[in-house]
Amino acid sequence: MDTYTGELDSGIRSNDESSPGGNSDWNKEFGFDYYYPIVSRSPLIKDILSLVKKVAKSNASILIQGETGTGKELIASLVQFISSRSHQPFIKVNCAALPETLLETELFGHEKGSFTGAYKTGYGKFEQADKGTLFLDEIGDMNLSMQAKILRVLQDQEFNRVGGNKPIRVNVRIITATNKDLWNEIQKGNFRDDLYYRLNVVTINVPPLRERKEDIPLIAEFFRRKFASELRKNSRGYTEETMNLLKNHSWPGNIRELKNLVERAVLMVDDGKMITPGDLYFSGKDYFAAGGTDRRKDVITIDDENSNLKLDSLERKAIIKALETSNWIQKDAAKLLGVSARSLNYKIKYHNITHSSWKKNT
Repeated sequence: MDTYTGELDSGIRSNDESSPGGNSDWNKEFGFDYYYPIVSRSPLIKDILSLVKKVAKSNASILIQGETGTGKELIASLVQFISSRSHQPFIKVNCAALPETLLETELFGHEKGSFTGAYKTGYGKFEQADKGTLFLDEIGDMNLSMQAKILRVLQDQEFNRVGGNKPIRVNVRIITATNKDLWNEIQKGNFRDDLYYRLNVVTINVPPLRERKEDIPLIAEFFRRKFASELRKNSRGYTEETMNLLKNHSWPGNIRELKNLVERAVLMVDDGKMITPGDLYFSGKDYFAAGGTDRRKDVITIDDENSNLKLDSLERKAIIKALETSNWIQKDAAKLLGVSARSLNYKIKYHNITHSSWKKNT
């Protein structure tokens, strides 16, 4: 048995017995994806889990800081799972995804007739999270005027809906996350210091993957099992060279990048085979930076005469592989490839791909 495979098994067993929740219901309640924050050999992650156990039962506001893709939302979910509010609503809002006017309505709701199209009262995320927890992701991207309104809710536990003047009281715990250094944002005038101190009762700093390299084999194996199960692939693990590349890569996208890379590798590897460097979607630059020494046979060399032909061939091969993996169900294959069903349908026609299970040629 590979070392990292054995470590993953023992890590899951030990964490089941001494998990932050004190039981093994974490995976049953939240599913496969939510297990990997506690699959770790890193002292940094063990310190985070110890802190989570201490603060989760309180009502203290928690600020989670870390680079994009480090798993901040999953840490917030873990806090909610073992808190005294675990059976109450857990509402999530991405503050960077909405402009100011829409974010205000999203958070605080609106009264009937408060603007064109407001045909009935709308209940915002604060009301939906009453007695539970509200997770505000990317809080560092929130503008100053909205920050002032959030501060009022934290201070008074009340707010007004958009277009209303009746205060609405709520009992909500706030967990926030950001990939920015909020203290630097305060110095630049982009973030309120009084809100920072309100949010910063407890701070959890999630380390980037490059600072917890001992966890890369465990997490990579975890995701390999996940996607092999979902795709019904008999994947046998990683070759030694492949694992060395994974451990030596810088991972600018952190765990999210590793997850996507492993998903593609499991999709591309032949059934019953081990994942090789050729199954990884590394650019030539990243491949050699991570310690790769041999030019892989599947790396495309571009020349003016044949570049379109080779790119088309690679694309057709990927589409057929996705269709075979998804039993020739196009919408499932589109999901695996990360494209819309309409785009995939266009590509199927372009490459003249057909299958007997389809009612008519696509």
